[in-house]
Amino acid sequence: MSLFIHDSVLGHVPNPGFRTSGFGNSFHTIDADGLRFTGEASASSEGAILAVGDSFTYGDEVLDEEAWPAQLQRLTGRRVLNGGVTGYGFDQVVLRAEQLMPLHKPSVVIVSFIAGDVWRTEWRRLWWRDKAWFAIEGDELVLKGVPVPDRARVLPPGIRRRIDGILVDLPFAVQQLVGYFSRAHRHGRGLEITRRLIERVARWRTTHAVEIVVMAQWQPDVWTNSAEADRQRRMTHAVLDCAAAHGLACLDTFQRIAAEPNREKLYARGHMSARGNLMVASLLAAALPGLLAGRRK
Repeated sequence: MSLFIHDSVLGHVPNPGFRTSGFGNSFHTIDADGLRFTGEASASSEGAILAVGDSFTYGDEVLDEEAWPAQLQRLTGRRVLNGGVTGYGFDQVVLRAEQLMPLHKPSVVIVSFIAGDVWRTEWRRLWWRDKAWFAIEGDELVLKGVPVPDRARVLPPGIRRRIDGILVDLPFAVQQLVGYFSRAHRHGRGLEITRRLIERVARWRTTHAVEIVVMAQWQPDVWTNSAEADRQRRMTHAVLDCAAAHGLACLDTFQRIAAEPNREKLYARGHMSARGNLMVASLLAAALPGLLAGRRK
């Protein structure tokens, strides 16, 4: 048994009903629907909020109740569904939302991303996990790599974990050589694919009758590496500008984090700490009414 199981479209998804300790001081509870547990549902008459994204949404390194979707639920009194999944690219985030929306019929979808999610759309395999990927053919996005092969069936879980433990510390060039990572596109193609995916997201307002917020989150190295900060800011702003151009509400957490005098306390190691997730949830709770009102005009 493991925290994530194979999915023929998404590559991997949380294992329904699974509970386990995780990285750092985290503990993970996956509900019967394959969502990270956010606490007991409130009695609010407002529609549910679906949060989708990568490990920053899922809540690596924190307890179930400390991930920002769970904290947003407590702050707003609205049901918040945590559909985030560790290791996802922007392509998988979009596909995950499209799987979950018909099942849960949310009234709001929050699409959270980091710059790295854009680069992940260029890959067919990440950390030994195969994934679907998109190509642009003619003028259309075309889904490739499905059904996604299940590599977990090739090797026993114990052997695979030992191999992973070796591969994760090797130089990146060696990781690519042995297939730990495998490209579908040349470097730099991810932004164009993500822009096309944003167009697809914008259509959800009609096809799924939802309001959409696109939210940018930031990795800790943005605050310690100026070159990395410039690279990530260019990528992130390009995605937010595209979302705004398609009429989507946007929220950038950068300025709020930048204003924090003890910024390091907002992070655990590679992800937001409980305090950092509370900051994100508080920012969202304060901004959502205005963001959604502006879209409904």
